[in-house]
Amino acid sequence: MTDQQSDPHRHEHHHQHARTGAASEHDGQASAETRPTAEERCDLPIEGMSCAGCASRIEKRLGKSPGVGSAHVNFATKVATVRYDPSQTTPATLGRAVEDLGYRAIVPPTMPRAEHEHAGHGHDAGERDRIAHGHDDHTAHMDVGEGEARELLRKTVIGAVLSVPVLVIAMSHGSIAWLNVSWINWLQLALTTPVMFWCGARFFRSALMGARHFSANMDTLVALGTGAAYLYSLAATGWPAFFASATRAAGPGESHGEHAVAAMGGMVMVPVYYEAAAVIIVLILLGKYLEARATSRTSAAIRRLIGMQPATARVIRGGVETEVRVETVVVGDTVLIRPGEKIPVDGRVESGASAVDESMLTGESVPVEKETGSEVFGATLNTTGALRVVATKVGRDTALQQIVRLVQEAQGSKAPIARLVDRISGIFVPIVIAIAIGTFVVWWFASPMESRLSMALVTAVSVLVIACPCALGLATPTAIMVGTGRGAERGILIKGGEALETAHKLSTIVLDKTGTITEGKPALTDGVPGAGFTEEELLRFAASAERTSEHPLAAAIVRGAIARGLAPVDPTGFRAIVGHGVEATVEGRSVLVGKASLLSERGILVTLAERAGELAAAGKTPMFVAVDGHEAGIVAVADRVKPESRDAVARMHGIGLRVVMMTGDNRRTAETVAAQVSVDEVFAEVLPKDKAEKVRELQERGEVVGMVGDGINDAPALAQANVGMAIGTGTDVAIESSDITLIRGDLRSVPEAIALSHATMRTIKQNLFWAFIYNVLGIPVAAGVLYPFTGWLLSPIIASAAMAFSSVSVVLNSLRLRRRGLPG
Repeated sequence: MTDQQSDPHRHEHHHQHARTGAASEHDGQASAETRPTAEERCDLPIEGMSCAGCASRIEKRLGKSPGVGSAHVNFATKVATVRYDPSQTTPATLGRAVEDLGYRAIVPPTMPRAEHEHAGHGHDAGERDRIAHGHDDHTAHMDVGEGEARELLRKTVIGAVLSVPVLVIAMSHGSIAWLNVSWINWLQLALTTPVMFWCGARFFRSALMGARHFSANMDTLVALGTGAAYLYSLAATGWPAFFASATRAAGPGESHGEHAVAAMGGMVMVPVYYEAAAVIIVLILLGKYLEARATSRTSAAIRRLIGMQPATARVIRGGVETEVRVETVVVGDTVLIRPGEKIPVDGRVESGASAVDESMLTGESVPVEKETGSEVFGATLNTTGALRVVATKVGRDTALQQIVRLVQEAQGSKAPIARLVDRISGIFVPIVIAIAIGTFVVWWFASPMESRLSMALVTAVSVLVIACPCALGLATPTAIMVGTGRGAERGILIKGGEALETAHKLSTIVLDKTGTITEGKPALTDGVPGAGFTEEELLRFAASAERTSEHPLAAAIVRGAIARGLAPVDPTGFRAIVGHGVEATVEGRSVLVGKASLLSERGILVTLAERAGELAAAGKTPMFVAVDGHEAGIVAVADRVKPESRDAVARMHGIGLRVVMMTGDNRRTAETVAAQVSVDEVFAEVLPKDKAEKVRELQERGEVVGMVGDGINDAPALAQANVGMAIGTGTDVAIESSDITLIRGDLRSVPEAIALSHATMRTIKQNLFWAFIYNVLGIPVAAGVLYPFTGWLLSPIIASAAMAFSSVSVVLNSLRLRRRGLPG
């Protein structure tokens, strides 16, 4: 497999080039020397991101770096996906660019491709396993995420243990006698300080780094809010007399309310907000932990795919059967697979027969029969018989690893709807800080003198901690991750967020006939014997005459005869008559197979012309057979309609799609097939070069067009369509000319893919709605706009709890896609 084949997402920036290039591989090879250095792709797990604003800043910085073609940062997975020119930059340089912003990039170890291809030699077992299976790329950020989740849980628990006493002291309001002591504020300070600067260190560290680079993120809001509450409380604890005198300056006779200064044992006590600072930190840590746990579940599809690979394989080397680690298997090895075992690598059956469960690749539960010469794929399950397989693809080149790569790349991509979120995230935090400052100023001047400081502080802190850019940042990527993962489990590989979003807008589906609606392989359908011949004799003569022909129709006749239990013999004197048919001698008898005109030219009376017309009207190709100068009958061949095609078209109609069939066949054959599957419109006798023009015509009518074809012959049309869908098998997952690859080769996957797109976009819109509404309503309430009318003021603790769980709710809503049924 070439680098370009293994990288099916170049259409993000080289859309037309990649697709048309897939259709003309020979041309691409011929010009390889003149092409610029091919782009490479690397995934950089990022530590320290706290909101979508962080992701947006990193993305902009990487995008402006020399040699970078494109950069996408997925806030949900915490991974930056970068395509770059290796002659101008390296992953290490890109990592330093990220670290210059105050974040940490985990740079994957570099390795020449030759080493990847020969993984298993010269590396320790663990390293070989990562190299051979791509685990360094696919699981690094998962391991980071799991470690981060454990650390978050530990700090949350310790923070909660320290914060509960502080909360009890604050909520008692002096009603617990033994807590009314002069040193109680010092105790709160002692308990709160480790919560702030150990449990919450990440927030302050991130805010400080951001300040150094003149940027702000969610951690800035948390650090400002909790820091303000803590510093005020610290000052009030250390210098109570100053704050008491400031409060008494309000004058006698004014009510100080709940924030009034108190005297205990001769000591002056003023209100403190340690509980707000401590509990806010703990609640946000808890939210981050729950968010990390929930987000990790959105990557469950990739985890399951990676986990399907067996650890060992039985190979024959030097005539001896040996069990080895699967990463040491090389192309050409002979592998033995017993019943009930998973197939370790892709290969070709050398001997044996069995039924193989390929549901992990195709989503199809019915096992596929395998015999000598059949292809098998790694991680599929051998069910009944023993197989001897020659390895053809190992490590990163197996169908399973291609699928894992495609799914991960799709999950790292962005849907166009995310662009609005990116723009908002870039200015969200500065706007919130401005609102918090405005809130403080307004309440400072609007509140009574004795409560102005506490009122201004409480509302400003509430504004800072209730604002949640996280929910906005998670709304789109989590839904795309779950949607693409769900599709992969059903044999639908969606190659990016853009294709996923566009698919739900489709109004018309164009289906290529051959290989999409039909089997794509001619099959013998009829044998109509003439006078003096039986059907068996007719088929045996025709198949024997055609046995050495390379024409697809000839091969169909031979296969059909063998399938009916007949035994064609080798002909002598075989001669192909171009444009008419063939002639040969079979067991001493002269046989002609071809058009009626061939028989007429030889002076043979044709009596079955009417029957031939009926067969042609049914979409079949009739061929006349003559034996020793007499009409022996007609054999008919047709490209049969797939059994599921009619049901698939009905399902497309059921979700409101208009279905068009496009083919290069003659109109009569095309109309016959169209009638069988009930399509709405037929484009017949269309040359391959004109298919894209037909798609363009539909688009000019205002249709949003999806093109379904084999991904190779239909490359121009796939490139022209709004969404290109390639019907293929497990080995076709790297077809670059499509946006969506349907591994099963089943047309019913088309409405299923569109239904998945609808469900995913509906989830994204729900997520964005709630994220926007939460912030639009929550920030004004936290600022105290309801206080003059209702007397109700939002506690910073409640505000932080709401913020923490808003992002969790977005992730949980995305996870509903895993359980949602897919109509169509």
